[in-house]
Amino acid sequence: MLGTGVASAAPVTCVSPPAANDIQVSDTASCGAKATGAGVATSSASESGTAVSVADGGRSTSNATGFGTALSAVLGAGTSYSYSLGGGISQSFATNGATSVAIAGYGGGATASTVTGVNCAGLNSFALDLSTGRSCIAGL
Repeated sequence: MLGTGVASAAPVTCVSPPAANDIQVSDTASCGAKATGAGVATSSASESGTAVSVADGGRSTSNATGFGTALSAVLGAGTSYSYSLGGGISQSFATNGATSVAIAGYGGGATASTVTGVNCAGLNSFALDLSTGRSCIAGL
């Protein structure tokens, strides 16, 4: 017997507040969002993606599709965006009112941090720290 199939899962969306710690799983897609203080954390995932956002003040947003992993965190009124599209790994971190953006596609890895800087690896990755203007792009 020969069988074929495609793994898929319904999209999940996590938001905090109103939940103090929102965690959702649908088949192989999962997300988590936790916010404290005046923070707002949102994350969404589909297919086999995993997205996590944490905010202690400020706004943190992450989105993952395919087999991607997107992690986003913010401390002290910053804004952080992390997107993994079709399988990459992205991580963003922002502090003190700054903004960071990390985007990774299949085979790519991107890190954007207002503390440690930016890093792009593999294919299809982009990272930007708006507080310093540092950015990188790889494999596009």
